[in-house]
Amino acid sequence: QVQLVESGGGLVQAGGSLRLSCAVSGRTINSYAMGWFRQTPGKEREFVALTRRSGASTRYADSVKGRFTISRDNAKNTVYLQMNSMKPEDTAIYYCAAASTSWYPYSAAEYDYWGQGTQVTVSS
Repeated sequence: QVQLVESGGGLVQAGGSLRLSCAVSGRTINSYAMGWFRQTPGKEREFVALTRRSGASTRYADSVKGRFTISRDNAKNTVYLQMNSMKPEDTAIYYCAAASTSWYPYSAAEYDYWGQGTQVTVSS
């Protein structure tokens, strides 16, 4: 069984940085495209970033482009989300997810496995 565990969330001031980690167990992440999503109360889960199986190709939501960086360490079976120049509107629960698709999975429905989420709060 594939399990994803996020860590690294917390409270940060606007303009600051955080790095989220997603440790995967049960199967190598080489088999999956990996994504980060975020969600605030009353809203749908929102795409943030993804990396394809090889890690050579990444995609970002316009709202985070140039500020966030997704990366993967296949040897550690871990995916990261480096968040810089953070804004109060980045406040959300952040989720890591794994998709077996070979294409670009922008939709939450395309993902097969999810972590439990980690809270990120950006104060103004």
